[in-house]
Amino acid sequence: MTKARIQTRNMTSRRKFLGEAAVAAAAIVAAPSVVKAQGPVSMRWQSTWPSKDIFHEFALDFAKKVNDMTGGDLKIEVLPAGAVVPAFGLLDAVSQGTLDGGHGVVVYHYGKQSALALWGSGPGFAMDANMLLAWHKYGGGKELLARLYESIGANVVSFLYGPMPTQPLGWFKKPVAKAEDLQGLKFRTVGISIDVFTALGAAVNALPAGEIVAALDRGLIDAAEFNNASSDRVLGFPDVSKICMLQSYHQNAEQFEILFNRAKYDALPDQMKAIITNAVEAASQDMHWKAIDRYSKDYVEMQTTDKVKFYKTPEAILKKQLEVYDEVVKKKAAENPAFKEIILSQIAFAERATRWEQDTVVGRRLAFDHYFGQGGVAKEF
Repeated sequence: MTKARIQTRNMTSRRKFLGEAAVAAAAIVAAPSVVKAQGPVSMRWQSTWPSKDIFHEFALDFAKKVNDMTGGDLKIEVLPAGAVVPAFGLLDAVSQGTLDGGHGVVVYHYGKQSALALWGSGPGFAMDANMLLAWHKYGGGKELLARLYESIGANVVSFLYGPMPTQPLGWFKKPVAKAEDLQGLKFRTVGISIDVFTALGAAVNALPAGEIVAALDRGLIDAAEFNNASSDRVLGFPDVSKICMLQSYHQNAEQFEILFNRAKYDALPDQMKAIITNAVEAASQDMHWKAIDRYSKDYVEMQTTDKVKFYKTPEAILKKQLEVYDEVVKKKAAENPAFKEIILSQIAFAERATRWEQDTVVGRRLAFDHYFGQGGVAKEF
């Protein structure tokens, strides 16, 4: 082959390579344009909370994180409870596609499958809400929940996040001194707590957040629990009661749930799904931090401005709660194989995790008394 022919052949190959490269580059550049041309994915959600409740704010916080992290390619709009469906109708609405997604708690689906209440309703076998989330992610809970939803025909994808602090026993007309004081009370609660308080002698009425205070005010119920200082204050509990009993085992380890309609979620690009997964975890910790800040402020405000008196639930009542809870779950486990499977999974994880916690984590009461108790040294700084 002559030198001229070799040069001609090389030039032809080079032109072919450059041409192919140009086509590939054009495709790469054009791909985002195609996505943009289709416009952002819009989703209409609803929470199970009134618009003024901090829980609805948490739902908005999550939506903003996703909207921001996707650069606006996914736009989630979150409506308050009742905007489309009643609070307790969220699961059906998301499953059927009436809503694209929602923000609530698993325990609100208790009526469809009693085992769903095990995500938050009860003492958590000595786990707090963060530890129960650890079980959910690393101890098999996520897979068990997906199977439960499949068993009841719920066409949803669920993400759990946002560990809640221990919830109060509730709001009463007078302090509760013993378990017998609950007998005959018309009481609001949800989930397995319905069975527990019923066994303690109360007449239970499960109401969504937005209906509780009105029911108390009208005398339809005598006492009620909801969740935390900020929610309880903004919903108006201090307007109808001045007695709140703190600490309880009836909802010691609850968390929030983010629901997507499965078809809507499956249609999303993988990158967007990855953003959602990471946004859930980011929102979980942010919610936890915000709750500490806001709940503690409203706790002080209710004592100083609203003149609410807080009492610690007597230990005898706490022990009775545990005993009654055990009776309830043993009965349900005997009737419901899925319920038993979840209980055993939680117990196995809790025995290991809580033993580690009890042996490792120092009690903070001593430090609190040292700095802020009578004669506390914090004022010396």
